Amino acid sequence: MPIKSALELAMERTKDLKVDPRALAETEARQDGKRLAGEFLASPSDIDFPAKLKAVPRDRADAFREGCFEIFTSRLQLPLSAVADPEADMGPVEAGLKALCQAPGAATSVGELFGQLNGFLSQYLDDAKKVDEAIRKQYAPRLKAKEQEMSARMGRAVRVDPMSDPEFAAFYKQNVGQMKAQYQDALDRAKHDLQSLCGIKPKAD
Repeated sequence: MPIKSALELAMERTKDLKVDPRALAETEARQDGKRLAGEFLASPSDIDFPAKLKAVPRDRADAFREGCFEIFTSRLQLPLSAVADPEADMGPVEAGLKALCQAPGAATSVGELFGQLNGFLSQYLDDAKKVDEAIRKQYAPRLKAKEQEMSARMGRAVRVDPMSDPEFAAFYKQNVGQMKAQYQDALDRAKHDLQSLCGIKPKAD
């Protein structure tokens, strides 16, 4: 009996599967939306995003807008460092989301929400700095005791990088994680509000 190749077996298993043309078209439209949104964010001054959005055929528009929305909101993240400029970074994202709005007054509401987000992300950076300083100050006596113990044992001065100390690292991660989780929850709620304002249907579970 001849042994069938993996390709032959795969072909046999899939020969009766039928491709849903509508689902395929929606997937392609969504990918096209992601592509345009990415190109716009990469070079906002070179692309007339609202014009290109209006040119999308009506039967592809919903899926196309969903793809755009996914890319735009993927940029709404908690900043990793104080070097980041939340307001400057989110300018093109705000413009793109406003263009997605269809209901009267929705674009204005998006602008108001972004005004809140700019302050929110700046506050996150301030709070992150304060939490970092508070944790290090609180742990300082414990760290100093460890350095003295190691210095006595090794016969020379020893300095310990706090983040290299497993106990401190765990303590730091727990406290910073709690603060970050609270901010992330608020950011997720803001994304949900943007979804409603832009008229993007929720993804099916």
